[in-house]
Amino acid sequence: MTVYSISGLEIEPEKRGADRYLKISYPMRYGRFGEIRTKDHIFGFNRNGEIRTIQGRSGGWLETAEWLKRTAGNDWAYFSAGGYNGAHNYTGEYYVPCLDYQTNTIFGRGKFQSPEVTDAFHAWREILERLETVGSNALPEPAARFVGRILDMTPAVLEKRGRAFHGVIGGPVSVLPPDTRHVEYDVIPVIIADGCLYNCGFCRVKSGTGFKVRPRENILDQLHALKRFYGRDLINCNSVFFGAHDALFAGGDTLSFAAGKAFEILEIEKSVMKQPRLFMFGSADAILRSEDSVFSMLNSLPFLVHINIGLESGDPETLAFLEKPLAAEKVNDAFSRMVDINQRFANVEISANVVVGEDLPGSHLPSIVSLARNRLDHFYPKGDIYLSPLENIGSKERLLAEFNQFKRLCRLPAYLYLIQRL
Repeated sequence: MTVYSISGLEIEPEKRGADRYLKISYPMRYGRFGEIRTKDHIFGFNRNGEIRTIQGRSGGWLETAEWLKRTAGNDWAYFSAGGYNGAHNYTGEYYVPCLDYQTNTIFGRGKFQSPEVTDAFHAWREILERLETVGSNALPEPAARFVGRILDMTPAVLEKRGRAFHGVIGGPVSVLPPDTRHVEYDVIPVIIADGCLYNCGFCRVKSGTGFKVRPRENILDQLHALKRFYGRDLINCNSVFFGAHDALFAGGDTLSFAAGKAFEILEIEKSVMKQPRLFMFGSADAILRSEDSVFSMLNSLPFLVHINIGLESGDPETLAFLEKPLAAEKVNDAFSRMVDINQRFANVEISANVVVGEDLPGSHLPSIVSLARNRLDHFYPKGDIYLSPLENIGSKERLLAEFNQFKRLCRLPAYLYLIQRL
């Protein structure tokens, strides 16, 4: 692709990254994007001109393999390649997203206060000033259009767009399913139901409202508004999140309608990214009430479907401590249903969350070992178990040791749940 040099900047309006998400141990960019490079940084921009990534090039950066990434909701994550022994063992990824908000309690607190990161944000503002000084008239047409789009996306405009994005779906997404790590958390959120069946006492991201399916007209309005919001960058999008906290309980008819319309209106088939995926949360009641016909329908969609179920514990004392209104017998039945579905439906994968924390009863860990080991006759590679840290994790070293103990015993893949909002 053509590179234009001016005022110490290398400007490349059109770059082609990978066309599918990969599990690799070096930085990879995806889809179609543009770059501006200086001697110290690489700035990536989406097709709307919005800043998307910042990566260091000099030794002053924490690691030249690490980068900052901005979300559609105008949050930033720091993708770390090092600093934690066995990051892939803990998260299933070679890069750990370090997030600058309270619900992320395991990795990366303080990253955003490091001089390398503050310098990177300062350098981005300097880039905008330099581009404004240079002016688009001094550049050939492809570079001029690219720079013009960047100059339109000032920090104030990006903040306003973040609010507009949340306005479309009715507010920020407080948590994404852990399985969205498979697409580097690049999902378009469509809220098909509000509220939650349980509103458990321990939960830090609950809505506090009862469960209610949204009307089809609202789902269609969201999809059309999201298509307009993503604009030129829509071709880089191939994965959708159905929110909020229990989309599976919305039922087969709503899921079939929303999935079909999302694929059509968001033009997923035209995406430059391959292997589209659909993500959602579910509950124990949702998976138990959903008949095989629902999973057959999901299995036939033009998406790989990922459903994350909150089980938390198989221990009655722990469930009471968590203020989760479920009987341990129902948790056990939901886990068995999850394993069964994962074996019978190739394009549907159900994962489960269990909690981990310092104050839990001593009977909790044996209960989840009983679920994830004693109820299985061999290791199954499908159906991840995510350990979700509670607010009081106690010693980080103790928590990671407990995780490693569980992972050795577990007969399903096991990882830590990192809270990512949108």
